[in-house]
Amino acid sequence: MKKMIVIMLTMVIALVISACSGDKSSTTEDKTTTIETSHSAKEMTEQMVTEVEQPALMELTAEELTNLYNLDATKLEDFSVRVPMMSVKTNEIAIFKVKDVNDVAEVLAAVKQRAENVMKQFEQYLPDQYENAKNHKIVTKGNYVLFVISEQADKLITVYDRFFEEK
Repeated sequence: MKKMIVIMLTMVIALVISACSGDKSSTTEDKTTTIETSHSAKEMTEQMVTEVEQPALMELTAEELTNLYNLDATKLEDFSVRVPMMSVKTNEIAIFKVKDVNDVAEVLAAVKQRAENVMKQFEQYLPDQYENAKNHKIVTKGNYVLFVISEQADKLITVYDRFFEEK
């Protein structure tokens, strides 16, 4: 009985702390029309996970993308989405190259909904992973959208940014 009270009290405290912390997600945007890089989305995600260690991640297919993101893959010229192999981590890396820059807003909405879904999934499950999901990052560069959930999101974004600096 005491154990149950301690667990419930811990959950209430965690909920109060997380509610007071507010939304710490960050979104950075570059509103230019289209941007090019010589790398595919898959090459970029592979390089990112090579340089910045992440838990085991698996690549999503177009069908899985539709299921998890509720996003029509036909609107994308290229994409690479890596999600955890085991459901005890929230780490996720997604790069979308949108065919038409006018569809970027739709992709952003899908990404933001995905972030909400991950947070809800872990809210009562694993507090450390819930915090990780709350601190997700979204970066847009023209027709590219990057979504990252990671303790090392800033390092991953630094690697990502380099793909657009190359000449």
